[in-house]
Amino acid sequence: MSIFEIIMLLCFGLAWPFSIYKSIISRQTQGKSILFLIIVVIGYISGIIHKLLYSRDWVVMLYALNALMVLVDIVLYYRNKRFEKK
Repeated sequence: MSIFEIIMLLCFGLAWPFSIYKSIISRQTQGKSILFLIIVVIGYISGIIHKLLYSRDWVVMLYALNALMVLVDIVLYYRNKRFEKK
């Protein structure tokens, strides 16, 4: 476990609620990149796998929480895409 890894995950983790809030309120996909979101969630999943296989500690929960928030943003992206088609 590294303090720098924890700080990185906390900083990224603080950004996702704002992104989710924007997605909920705006009901638009403008400014969002589904490819970016998918790449980010793959990165978090890779971090989770690494933690589980090589470095088990509680930091895996930060990876999981961040991945969950990105998955929520992905779901909202597709919801907003439907709103835009109407």
